[in-house]
Amino acid sequence: MTTLTDCQKLDAQDPLSPLRELFRIPEGVIYLDGNSLGVMPQATPARVQTVVEQEWGVGLIRSWNTAGWFEWPQRIGDKIGRLIGADPGQTVATDSTSINLFKVLSLAMALQQRRSPGRRTVISERSNFPTDLYIAEALCRQHGWTLQLIDAQDLPACLNANTGVLLLTHVNYRTGAMHDMAALTAAAHAVGALTVWDLAHSAGAVPVDLNGADADFAVGCGYKYLNGGPGAPAFVWLNPRHAAALDADLWQPLAGWWGHAAPFAFMPDYQPAPGVTRFLCGTQPIISLAALECGVDTVLAAEPLGGMAALRAKSLSLTDLFIDLVETRCAGHGLEMVTPRTHAQRGSQVCLSRQEGAYAIVQALIARGVIGDFRAGDAEQPDILRFGFTPLYLSHADVWHAVEHLRQVLESGEWQRPEFHRQHAVT
Repeated sequence: MTTLTDCQKLDAQDPLSPLRELFRIPEGVIYLDGNSLGVMPQATPARVQTVVEQEWGVGLIRSWNTAGWFEWPQRIGDKIGRLIGADPGQTVATDSTSINLFKVLSLAMALQQRRSPGRRTVISERSNFPTDLYIAEALCRQHGWTLQLIDAQDLPACLNANTGVLLLTHVNYRTGAMHDMAALTAAAHAVGALTVWDLAHSAGAVPVDLNGADADFAVGCGYKYLNGGPGAPAFVWLNPRHAAALDADLWQPLAGWWGHAAPFAFMPDYQPAPGVTRFLCGTQPIISLAALECGVDTVLAAEPLGGMAALRAKSLSLTDLFIDLVETRCAGHGLEMVTPRTHAQRGSQVCLSRQEGAYAIVQALIARGVIGDFRAGDAEQPDILRFGFTPLYLSHADVWHAVEHLRQVLESGEWQRPEFHRQHAVT
């Protein structure tokens, strides 16, 4: 059995351990929820203060030019692009994941209607994140398409000549299972379909190569593994193949002035900006973008230490350790492993199910300073205890202590206390 001393030895050899100092982690907290909201970087408060007090307070409107505000969506987008296999000029930071998904899925459907009008089906995974399914459902209702929901293992077999768009989240939010992006993209292209990838649980956590996979569109989240703060701007990526093919008649549906080819010409008619810039809409949220850039910079700080490959190696080490410790130290307490054990199929989280008390167990852990989260099940899916592993600031000793707390909560029956069963608005 792995001991605390073994974990401390692993941490002593960890080249990424200095990166923990880039974050403000509260004393006594083991944070296993970076897959839902990342930890605040040390640099964020001062950077936001500078934007508020100097760039806005003193520079006023001049700062759109003097502080470079106008270019921030593209500049920060290019930084995110380094983490997702994108070249400069292919990614912008803007809006929310849901809004960006509405834009790219609308445009993907419009592209298919031009190329092959008979294709009117969007295929997605049955357990995809609900906002993705809701956006897809709304667009399908609006345009007379069909949304077909498929279990993950059956996706390749369901792609056919009627498939217009394959919409998938790269890493499943409930299970931590990771799709083979290149293989599924190739399968979709083989039948003439386009792909839209949601990287909310991937960007900054696992290596992604959008250009290498020849994906078509991608969106992602700024406040999870990118540490951009609650409600941070999201991002959009556009394959350069499509950027070159888009013309003045193919608009994304939120045709705002920031996505105009010449926004300060103030023309009465819309002319879309070239490439991914057309996915901008209204005036950009500068204070939020400043915080997002601080978060993205914490991930980029790993580049001299091995970059995403090093982060991935540590992530797998942490999740392997967690799985091993849970199975050896918490055996007999009804926990079932939901996350795939195979490295190629696992993101950077581990999910456990339990027939009774999953919510209360998570609340008991949170009261002890071990912060994970809970996802409710239904008739087909069990309740989930969900734990995210951000290698930038977590150690192997953190994992050992987290499992020790879990063992104590289970063995003592502490989770049965009434206060841990009170349902909060956010779980």
